[in-house]
Amino acid sequence: MVDAPVLRLSGITKRFGALVANDNICLALQRGEVLALLGENGAGKSTLVSILFGHYIADEGTIEVNARPLPAGNPRAALDAGIGMVHQHFTLADNLSVLDNVVMGTEPLWRLRSQRAQARTHLIEVAQRFGLSVQPEALIGGLSVGERQRVEILKALYRGARILILDEPTAVLTPQESEALFRTLSQMVQEGLSIIFISHKLTEVLRLSHRVAVLRQGKLVAQAKTADTNQAQLAQWMVGHAVDAAPRRPAQSVGPTVCDIDSVSTTGGLRGRLNRVSLALRAGEIVAIAGVSGNGQAALAQLLCGMQAAASGVITLQGEPMRASPAWLVSRGVARIPEDRHTVGVVGDLPVWENVVSERLRSTVFSRGPWVRRAAARQHAQRVVDTFDVRGGGLLGPARSLSGGNMQKLILGRALLPPPGEAAPLLIVAHQPTWGLDIGAVAYVQAQLVAARDAGAAVLLLSDDLDEVMALGDRIAVMHEGRLTEARPHGQWSRESIGLAMAGAAHAS
Repeated sequence: MVDAPVLRLSGITKRFGALVANDNICLALQRGEVLALLGENGAGKSTLVSILFGHYIADEGTIEVNARPLPAGNPRAALDAGIGMVHQHFTLADNLSVLDNVVMGTEPLWRLRSQRAQARTHLIEVAQRFGLSVQPEALIGGLSVGERQRVEILKALYRGARILILDEPTAVLTPQESEALFRTLSQMVQEGLSIIFISHKLTEVLRLSHRVAVLRQGKLVAQAKTADTNQAQLAQWMVGHAVDAAPRRPAQSVGPTVCDIDSVSTTGGLRGRLNRVSLALRAGEIVAIAGVSGNGQAALAQLLCGMQAAASGVITLQGEPMRASPAWLVSRGVARIPEDRHTVGVVGDLPVWENVVSERLRSTVFSRGPWVRRAAARQHAQRVVDTFDVRGGGLLGPARSLSGGNMQKLILGRALLPPPGEAAPLLIVAHQPTWGLDIGAVAYVQAQLVAARDAGAAVLLLSDDLDEVMALGDRIAVMHEGRLTEARPHGQWSRESIGLAMAGAAHAS
């Protein structure tokens, strides 16, 4: 690394009304350096990189790339200056080839004939230089998640990026795909590229980065060489207090089968389908399903929440045939924590109190005929807010005003805290319950799921996060292309064996 930074942010401040998202932030990035950018949800990371990439304009401060001012609010200027960004959620066209996706937007619209041969040669050169194996003519829709990520990185490198921003790059990768990515990043650094690495996985931060910068409530609260810190210190900087990692606590008392899934297949669903899936969910136990997103997990969650019917096979809930009816399942003690908290978990424009009671409005606790008992509903909503520490907005504020962590706490409270006189949930379907949450919120959500298990609930955890699967699962199964392996005790799995099963090396019908 050389002394002159390739990127310098000086006094960056950004306000949204009364909220100061970034407060006088100063950062520098060296050539051939990996800088990890850390912080809780809402700490200001996304705002800062959006300013850097030209999506937002800072109210104060300047940005320099290779000692030259970067024009504000101009993504094209950022690209021309050599800044590339790989988003957590890929932006690829499934029906186009790798080559088409990479060159899209690099040629003028009025050019009638694309110089495909030249573009293909350049793509292969870039891919070989950085160890990113691709087939230019392959359709994106037929690629694995890890291969799609290679294409996203190649899109940036093809355009000449020398500064690469990676947002949660391993969030949906198998362990083997993550290892391949780490090798690629090492090669890129050796070639002199500089990387800003955003991740909630502190083990990866400690492994990959040279320096760390930590944001909290919009302020830069710490900078350090990675070699001079540790996971506990990073967590404390992020949340402002010590975060103790709770030791794994296996199930103490496993009860009878609550829900039995016997050779169930589906034909539809938003993403993926199930192929003769069998699974028993027992009281007092967490069954964790690992797998790369899009392999049928959504179909399984929809099935158990009444949003989809089985095409074949049988599902019973406490010995009774399960109906494809959300209201029936809620009345029978099935609670859900949906994958997408923003579009499915809450109705953003409705107030917090209405969201808390929305799934139980037919309960006599909250209604009398067609009339909602508002006083009782708001009293219960206040219990949820107080018990689960939901901050921001108040009972009357819209749910969309809550941060991601607080929105997830609201959903947890709605699922886990029954109205007065009603029983605790019998079965909890938790689909990506900690997706995108910071380390403090993750610890809280996971502790609540363990507490529900210890209280006697059967918990089905569907998660792309292998650390979460290993931390919470009493039994673990892996889903690949709609098939589910046998759910085996935690001790019979290793990270490597789970990773292989996630990639399709082992599956059972």
